[in-house]
Amino acid sequence: MVIDLNADLGEGFGIWRLGDDLALLDIVTSANVACGFHAGDPVTIRRTCAAAVDRGVAIGAQVSYRDLAHFGRRDMDVEPEELCAEVLYQLAAVDGIARAMGGRVSYVKPHGALYTRICRDEIQAAAVIDAVADYDPTLPVLTLPGSAVHAVAAAEGVPTVSEAFADRAYTADGMLVSRREPGAVVHDPAAVSARARQMAVEGSVTASDGSSVPISARSICVHGDTPDAVRLAQAVRDELLGAGVVLQAFT
Repeated sequence: MVIDLNADLGEGFGIWRLGDDLALLDIVTSANVACGFHAGDPVTIRRTCAAAVDRGVAIGAQVSYRDLAHFGRRDMDVEPEELCAEVLYQLAAVDGIARAMGGRVSYVKPHGALYTRICRDEIQAAAVIDAVADYDPTLPVLTLPGSAVHAVAAAEGVPTVSEAFADRAYTADGMLVSRREPGAVVHDPAAVSARARQMAVEGSVTASDGSSVPISARSICVHGDTPDAVRLAQAVRDELLGAGVVLQAFT
């Protein structure tokens, strides 16, 4: 059993700091670096990429809607050409900084509302995949196992990687419970780590209605902006290692 452990990092902006990036980089195997559209700024991106390179952590571009005010979690209708250009802009910016720090962007992970939207919206999914294909069609895109992104990406020859969320609630159809709903985010370290073990070892997750949903994932995410994010990520890492899971980036 080989699993990648990823977290959203570099989500500070200006004088505001969100999460403990350095501590999380000592735990995870992949870092989803904010590209400046939902969070992040040039200095934060540079520092995060440099720290990831120092620790041998894979760097991903966490592209999003242009939505600093709502942290990229507001659903938006963006014209496909505009969305494609904005994703390309973000990807190129973070990859340029990562390369200057001695690394590179090795995958793409959409963030927030964009992530959930393209799981069901083939038009917006195609816009995101078009941007990746234009920049580097070998870059994998992280998405849910049942996402529409898989078929769209396959048609353009762009690889995809399935991921699961240890700290998010699931619906019975394998999608994420909306953050507007109570209980959408799981905060208890014991519960989060147990869910991660179930995902990695049993290939399933317990949905919010109590049903067991099959889930096949190569990567497991723990959000970096949640309270006690470092504690949660460490609990997940310890649980997976204790179950005999090898933690290794998928790139």
